[in-house]
Amino acid sequence: MNNTQSKLLLALGAIALAPAIGAQEVDTSDWACEYCPFQQGHEGDYEVGASSVSDDSAYFGNATGYDEEGAYGNLDGEGSYASGAYRMVWTVEDLGLDSRVAELEGSHAGKFDYNIGFRQLPYRQFITTSSIFAEAADALFLPNGWVRAPTTDGFTQLGSSLVSRNIESDRNIYTIGGRYLAGSRFSFSLDYRRQENDGTKIQGGSTFTNASLLPMPFEYVTDEVDFAVRYGADNAFVALSWYLSDFQNDNTALFWEQPFTGAPGADTLAQAQAPESRFQQVTLAGGYSLPELRTVMNLSASMGQITQDTELLPYTINPNLATDPLPRSSLDAEVDTTNFAASITSRIFRKGRIKFSYRYDKRDNKTTQDTWNRVIVDTFPDAGEELNVPYSFERSYLSLSGDYDLFDMLRVSAGYDRRDVDRDFQEVASQSEDTGWGRLRIRPGSGFDIDLRGGASKRDVDNYDEAFAIATGQNPLMRKYHLAYRYREFGEATVSWSPAATPISVSLTGLFADDEYTRSELGLTDADEVSVALDLGWSVTESTSVYLNTAYDTLESTQLGSESFAEPDWRADNEDEFTTIGAGFNIREIGERFDLQLDYMRSEGTSKINLDSAADAPAQFPDLETTLDYLRVRLGFRQSERIEWNLYALYQTFETEDWALEGVTPDALPLLLSLGATPYDEEQVIVGIGFRYQMGAKSGE
Repeated sequence: MNNTQSKLLLALGAIALAPAIGAQEVDTSDWACEYCPFQQGHEGDYEVGASSVSDDSAYFGNATGYDEEGAYGNLDGEGSYASGAYRMVWTVEDLGLDSRVAELEGSHAGKFDYNIGFRQLPYRQFITTSSIFAEAADALFLPNGWVRAPTTDGFTQLGSSLVSRNIESDRNIYTIGGRYLAGSRFSFSLDYRRQENDGTKIQGGSTFTNASLLPMPFEYVTDEVDFAVRYGADNAFVALSWYLSDFQNDNTALFWEQPFTGAPGADTLAQAQAPESRFQQVTLAGGYSLPELRTVMNLSASMGQITQDTELLPYTINPNLATDPLPRSSLDAEVDTTNFAASITSRIFRKGRIKFSYRYDKRDNKTTQDTWNRVIVDTFPDAGEELNVPYSFERSYLSLSGDYDLFDMLRVSAGYDRRDVDRDFQEVASQSEDTGWGRLRIRPGSGFDIDLRGGASKRDVDNYDEAFAIATGQNPLMRKYHLAYRYREFGEATVSWSPAATPISVSLTGLFADDEYTRSELGLTDADEVSVALDLGWSVTESTSVYLNTAYDTLESTQLGSESFAEPDWRADNEDEFTTIGAGFNIREIGERFDLQLDYMRSEGTSKINLDSAADAPAQFPDLETTLDYLRVRLGFRQSERIEWNLYALYQTFETEDWALEGVTPDALPLLLSLGATPYDEEQVIVGIGFRYQMGAKSGE
């Protein structure tokens, strides 16, 4: 049994023992019968089921755990126990799957509360990948007898050496915490959270002339602690808290044997991995309420520090290359953080409200700068020298908004937002964005509601430092989209109708956003989005309901570029379209015992990329397409008030057309050894049966 399984059993054991723990406080003298031990304060609802999955699937197994063909057992349920002022609640979900959840919460009114939990999140990316590398700890090894060659055409042992290697990982999250109330004013809370993330992901490993996509093993652990002390008065509170986040990675480097013929001494290569780091923060927060003015004020101030001192790798592990020693053995990074937030919300007017908020965020990177040499991909040293760049920034955000009820049927709202950013070591040192918006909400009656919102924003930059861009190897005409001048117009409208006398509800929503980068000669110059969605619900009878929803979304953008490091000489137009439709019905109490539910959804997406170059004729990349179909049917049978049976069937397909993956076998490209991932073309059928039982009764029943 591994460490993770042991921790999981402990967490599940706590949930399973919950009824027994609570039972210690039950007064058995009031039990109605010896076969009803939970009647005083225990109740639960549990479902045991089994299902069969038709096919392996990365897409449908992602986050669900249904990634492999075969049979699955499962357990879901929730329960509670109460006795006087004490209450305990537990929940378990998908215990037979890799997406399992187990949680336990308890409290004693006015004294304490606690929680313990476990959650597993499976991430499945590809099951069609394969690799030649054998894994051992933090290293990838070539198979015995491997023959190196300058290109993949010469890999004579490739076909016999490929072994299936899924790109997947699992994240396990353990939580435990509680709060203690020391009288009516003071409270103390302590929460601990541990995340364990391990698996295999794709990592690029290159030399000067070729590259390999590597199935990189990883294992990360993050521990988080949050401790707080709070004092509450009648109209105010103050809280002091300390937060710690500690990231651990035992594998500081990935070593792999180079499959291509390379430079002398470069048969084995290395890459640094995510370094261990620690973040600590102290926060002082408070709030004050003025009931006579119907005003609430909140303040918070935080100071923190990020540190990272993982030992650095050498410039190269190629023994044939002579290099200078590193300026220091570790980066010894230190970043100080400062945060401040304030808000005031007031209803000075009976029909109106105003809100003001301000936030300030500073990252002061105090890491020492040194002069460093470079070795180009373990092949040859570079005579140049570079400084490490300790990026820092300051951000502030101011918001002012208000609303007023002009009439019973009309509310008017308006607001203004201001963002300011100051950066170090980037093309734009100072940047500001002003946004103004207005909103009308009209309620003419009879369940009719109209909500209109629109506005505009302008992002200005003080100066785009072309000299800095040139120093970093960029075209001086280039403007990065997040640093460039931008003017945006946006609007949204929602119309809904749900009259009390009619069992129909309708909602129609539309929005648009238009971004213009009029001062960018190279880069993103224009982007537009339009979206429309319709939702319809109809309660045909008290026991029958149907629904229909559909949505359409389109995004268009234009980008200008240069092949000659000069004026624009090519243009790319991108157009993305997404269409979704869903429908279903729910019929309850058929023959007083049966329930029938059906849900269907279809989603389609298409991405088009058109190129227009001065050097070549206009061209178009192959369309990127996705199609998802989902159909689920459930039949429920109530055998009694406590027992229910459920039969369900699920059919789902997901197809993609992706020219970046289509036909790219491991040796398809002469200078790239890939993992052979293919576009998704997956179909899955799941059938299952569940037995649901409700036990116990509330006190007094």
